[in-house]
Amino acid sequence: MRISQDPAPKPTAVLVLADGTCLYGTGLGAAGEAVGEVCFNTAMSGYQEILTDPSYAAQIITFTFPHIGNVGVNPEDIEDASPAAASAARGAVFRAPSTSPSNYRSHMDLNVWLRRRGIIGLAGVDTRALTASIRENGMPHGVIAHSTDGVFDIEKLQQRAADWEGLEGRDLAKDVTTLQTYPWSETGWRWKDGYGAHDGSGPHIVVVDYGVKRNILRRLASEGCRVSVVSATASYEEIMEKRPDGVVLSNGPGDPAATAAYAAPVIRKLIDNKVPTFGICLGHQLLALAAGAKTKKMTQGHHGANHPVQDVKTRKVEIVSMNHGFTVDRDTLPANVVETHVSLFDGTNSGVALTDAPAMSVQHHPEASPGPEDSFYIFKRFVDGLRTQAV
Repeated sequence: MRISQDPAPKPTAVLVLADGTCLYGTGLGAAGEAVGEVCFNTAMSGYQEILTDPSYAAQIITFTFPHIGNVGVNPEDIEDASPAAASAARGAVFRAPSTSPSNYRSHMDLNVWLRRRGIIGLAGVDTRALTASIRENGMPHGVIAHSTDGVFDIEKLQQRAADWEGLEGRDLAKDVTTLQTYPWSETGWRWKDGYGAHDGSGPHIVVVDYGVKRNILRRLASEGCRVSVVSATASYEEIMEKRPDGVVLSNGPGDPAATAAYAAPVIRKLIDNKVPTFGICLGHQLLALAAGAKTKKMTQGHHGANHPVQDVKTRKVEIVSMNHGFTVDRDTLPANVVETHVSLFDGTNSGVALTDAPAMSVQHHPEASPGPEDSFYIFKRFVDGLRTQAV
C-alpha cells in the first residue's frame, strides 16, 4: 500500500519514508530532522507518558487518536527516570493540530514542551492511512523534518531514511540507562494527594534499568518495597552486593538479542542462584533469552493501551498497555519455561515462568502509565512471593 497525500498549502514539516512516500503538514515542537522507525500507538489518552517512555528510543510515533495535546502537559506525567532517557522518542505524528490545553493539571502547551525536549512534531497528516500502511507493510524507516521556511531536500531525506540501519541488532538500553545507582521511594499517584513516599521498609528490590519507567518503580514502592535502581550493565556481583530480596528487569528499547550479549549472562546467574526475578517488556525478553528461548522482530509491533491478554492458567482476560517491536518466539521456549500469558490480538507470547527457579515475566506493561490498571496484581503477586519465601 502506497500512501497518497497532496502537500499542505504551506507545509512546515514532512515525514519522508524510505520508499519515497512524503506526508506533509504543520510542524510543531523542535525544528530539525530525525530518523527512526515509524510505529503507531492506539492509546486514547496518556500521550505525555508515551512520549517519555524510554522504550520508544529511535522511533517516530504516529498517534491514531486525533486529539493530542488538548489536556496539555505537566511535570507529574513524565515516565523517563534518568537524564539519559529524556529524549527517547525522535518524533511524533498527529492527525490534528494541538489545541490550547484545557485541564486543571496542565502546566504547559504541548508544542512548547515538545520543543524543550527536542521532539519534532508533524500535524495534519492522514494518520489512518499511515496506520493502515504500517499494518499491511510493517514499520518503515523514515525521517521527520520541521523547518519554519518549509524548505526540504526530499531526495536527501529519503536517502537518509533508506540508509538507516534500523533497530534489528541494535542495543539501545545502554543509551537510556542510568549512569549511577540510586534509591527510589515515590509511590503511586492518588486523587488530590499526588504521589506519596514509602518509608524504606519491606523487601529490598533491585531494579536493573534497561530504560525503566517511573511507574514501575512507583508500583514496587506502593507494594511496600525498598527500591534500588542499577545500570543495565551492572554485573551479578554488583547486584548481589545490595543484598536484594528480588530483582526486577525493566522495560527498554532496541533489539533484546543485542542487549542480551551482556545482560543474559547476568540474568542466567540470577536464575541459577534462585534469586527471585521479575521481567517486564524488554526484561521479559531478556529473561526468556537467558533461559534459552529466542526472540524475533515483529511486523508492526504492539503499541497501545487497549490490548487484550489472557492468563493461561486462570483464563482471565486483562486489558493492558503494550509497547514492543520484538517478541519471544513461543516455539523456542525450553521445557522448563511455561507460557503464562497470551496476546488475544495475534496469539504472541505475553508472559513466561520458569518451573525450576523463582522467575517470571510479562511482555505487557503491568504498571500502565498510560493504560488500565488490570495488571497491577502482578506486582503484588511477585512481592507476596518474596514475603512468603522470607517466612
